Amino acid sequence: MVDVFKGTTTVGVVCDGGVALASESRATMGSFIASRTAQKIYQIDDLVGLTTAGVVGDAQALVRMIQVEARLYRMQRGEPLTLKAITSLLSNVLSARRYFPYMVQLVVGGVDKSGAKVYSLDALGGQIEEHDIVSSGSGSPIAYGVLESQYRPGIGIQDGSALAVKAIFNAMKRDSASGDTIELVRITRDGYEVVPDKEIEEIKASL
Repeated sequence: MVDVFKGTTTVGVVCDGGVALASESRATMGSFIASRTAQKIYQIDDLVGLTTAGVVGDAQALVRMIQVEARLYRMQRGEPLTLKAITSLLSNVLSARRYFPYMVQLVVGGVDKSGAKVYSLDALGGQIEEHDIVSSGSGSPIAYGVLESQYRPGIGIQDGSALAVKAIFNAMKRDSASGDTIELVRITRDGYEVVPDKEIEEIKASL
């Protein structure tokens, strides 16, 4: 049997008018740090992002597939896929592969015509709408400790972004498979924003 090595921390926070997604950048193979600059947040559509935890190749294959489906739908229908539709499509793909599953845990977040939402997906296609916070990966128990204690309904996008960074930052301190740099994305009706490193460092300095 082939061992599957994985370790990650990603976070999604539902905010007033948007969603904050965050991750760290370390990719591991057991105790070996395979990369310090691994991308774990991907833009799926104009106002939709996806975070990945698990096997890198499986995650990248799913990202490419759902990006193409979202573009094709927009070209054919003249409007974007809803968050629920994107998540349902991913859920069906994962469920159909349950005998040889994609070894991933996904978080889909963004804004559509019904508002800001975040969904979590497991390797067998389980699909859950998370109404406030979600975390995935090996560092998620630590991240949840921060999120559960400090999240409040109606949190603003700036405060939600800072909370996401704080959750990742604390997970990096205790989970050896999570580390190096933090990636942060803010999604509102105004657009999909990859937050620059300088702002992330300012948030960390204020913690």
